[in-house]
Amino acid sequence: MMNRRDFFRGVSAAVLIQACGKIASAVTRQQFESKTVFRFAVGSDWHYGQPETPYEQYFRDLQSAFHTYEQQNPCEFFVLNGDVIHNDPALLLSASTLLKTLHPRIYATRGNHDMVAAAAWEQAWGFPLNHDIIIKDQVVLLGDTADEKGKYLAPDIDWFRKKLEQYKNAPNIFIFLHITPVKWTKNAVDSPEFQDLVRKYPNVRAIFNGHDHDQDTVKMLDGKIPFLFDGHIGGNWGANYHGFRVVELKEDGSILSFVMNPYNRQGETSFRSLMK
Repeated sequence: MMNRRDFFRGVSAAVLIQACGKIASAVTRQQFESKTVFRFAVGSDWHYGQPETPYEQYFRDLQSAFHTYEQQNPCEFFVLNGDVIHNDPALLLSASTLLKTLHPRIYATRGNHDMVAAAAWEQAWGFPLNHDIIIKDQVVLLGDTADEKGKYLAPDIDWFRKKLEQYKNAPNIFIFLHITPVKWTKNAVDSPEFQDLVRKYPNVRAIFNGHDHDQDTVKMLDGKIPFLFDGHIGGNWGANYHGFRVVELKEDGSILSFVMNPYNRQGETSFRSLMK
């Protein structure tokens, strides 16, 4: 069992996101220990069924690390942010059944390797490809960014426009997309329309991306809107560890996020605001 001292040693890439969108240059112990009112976790890119990878062991490793963390730090939900499986649609039911043992609330987004039709996706998960959830007044938007053939897509602008307007008075909105809609990485799909849309809603607190296995940091749109990456939990390339990201909403409205890799510190990184 990990105590709080071990937890601080195991924190990777810590970043504090203030309510105004600013990012602090350092995260203090006091900020870590300040009261958390809402906590969740996200991982991506399991690639269940990928040949010549120990994909079942990857899940057991995630399960062990996440349950160790969550024993002392309960999470409201866990999101698998795309590429649950690797290409074969027949694998989805088995993968979703296994993943649901990780946490009572499991959500997922379709990635380019989740080559299943919309009906099969909903059968496996019980919710559609674009899906909105409210948990303790916090809004979670899960967006689809790939099709049945694995083609990369920009987010569904019409759906996001409707939902962002619907929830414009919510305290916080958290968005999950497998493929990054800003051309920061080689495998992103640039979507200026999506970028312009989220700029209009200041309660969009963070956008989470998978897909780029080698990315585990935070990138800022206009120095205001954080896009958070989490490396990968499986697959055959990427960051040299398998881990997941934790997000904590604090009592003062700030958001603390860090990567578990999956137990020990990788080297803390601080981010400064570009806002004046």
